[in-house]
Amino acid sequence: MVRVDFAIGAPERVRQACHTTLRQFLAGRQLTVYCTNPRRLRAFDEQLWSVDDAAFVPHVMATDPLAPVTPVIMVADALQAALAQRQEPIWLLNLDDDCPPSLERVVRILEIVSVDEEDKALARARWKAYQAAGHEVHSHTMNTK
Repeated sequence: MVRVDFAIGAPERVRQACHTTLRQFLAGRQLTVYCTNPRRLRAFDEQLWSVDDAAFVPHVMATDPLAPVTPVIMVADALQAALAQRQEPIWLLNLDDDCPPSLERVVRILEIVSVDEEDKALARARWKAYQAAGHEVHSHTMNTK
């Protein structure tokens, strides 16, 4: 069973995902970021470079030769192969509209939900799918002040 945490109420999903990634990196965790939408994944990659003026978050695509030694990897497809490169425990940040296709070795999934109505509807569908699969699902309302 995987623990899934939904952070609800982000002003902007990708930007909040960058802040979440920075926090996980600073906590010493490896993070796998999954998203099949190339435009969204590219926006995440670009925004991660400027998430904080005083911090650098090392990140590469899962296909990069440096992926096994890089704290944050980004995956657009072949999630199972990418997860095989990671050390346990695996934390996964899901930026996709659907649930990740492979959760083997994943212990925690982070979901960011923006205030956008379409994003909220897609998140509700993911929530139901996680629950139906027997995962432990939690929600947290974001403090946006």
